[in-house]
Amino acid sequence: MIDVPGQHYRVVHRTEYLYGATMLDGYSVACVLARPTPSQTVASSVVTTYPQPDEYDERDDVFGNRVVQFGLHRPHDGLVVEAITEAQVWAQELPRADVAWERASASIAGMRGPTALDVAPFVAPSRFVTIGPNRRALFDLVSSSFTPGRGIVDATTALSSAIFERFTFDPSFTEASSPLDVVLGDRRGVCQDFAHLAVGALRTIGLAARYVSGYIETEPPPGEPKTIGADASHAWCSVWIPDHGWLDFDPTNGIVAPSRHVTIGWGRDYADVAPVRGVVVGPSSSQSLSVSVDVARI
Repeated sequence: MIDVPGQHYRVVHRTEYLYGATMLDGYSVACVLARPTPSQTVASSVVTTYPQPDEYDERDDVFGNRVVQFGLHRPHDGLVVEAITEAQVWAQELPRADVAWERASASIAGMRGPTALDVAPFVAPSRFVTIGPNRRALFDLVSSSFTPGRGIVDATTALSSAIFERFTFDPSFTEASSPLDVVLGDRRGVCQDFAHLAVGALRTIGLAARYVSGYIETEPPPGEPKTIGADASHAWCSVWIPDHGWLDFDPTNGIVAPSRHVTIGWGRDYADVAPVRGVVVGPSSSQSLSVSVDVARI
């Protein structure tokens, strides 16, 4: 890895399925391999499955994320997917000048060529970022921060802080498919809900915002040891800025340009970068899922 300021991390992400009956076939897709970014280098990122797959393929998706596809075409009672990543992360640089957010919106509206291919997919509504029925509530949320003529970094910082201060983190409240109107109505949720919320709010005013998936180093309470497996997958956002590019921010923690976040990939919303998804073929039965993530400094 190149010698730059920052922190080295080792991330172990383990997903385990146990089936109540023997499955005969299965096919899975995993987005758990880290990708390099302007503020992250990746020394290694490897996926292992148990049992070993009968077919395995790795590719880059339309957003440049590293995606693994594998099939298990023999009887099996469970499946373990383990990803181990070593990466170096440092804080992103902020733009030299904080341009007005209206300039960014106007630039996107008239964008053409290769840059449009990178930016345009992150302006429209998507599966989990449903703007139509939530437009008024999203606009009310974003308009208090994105006032006329305000710099986009300053306004994004204000929006991130507003979500952090006004919404309650509640891991028992929502699921992966929780609609935005529920999050807006009850003002609580988890990191992916707050990421969807911020992305939707920015898209409402014509800005490009993408959903980012990865991990964050979590600190234990003072005096308590770090608990192995207590870290979790995390979600945050990026906003596009003219003459600069993408700037990450984390509304769950009220942070702009984070420095303790390990990036796996990004997309329009959670559906584009779900860690593991798939199907199994076999008799009807129960199924259990357990996930553990450990983020350690090295």
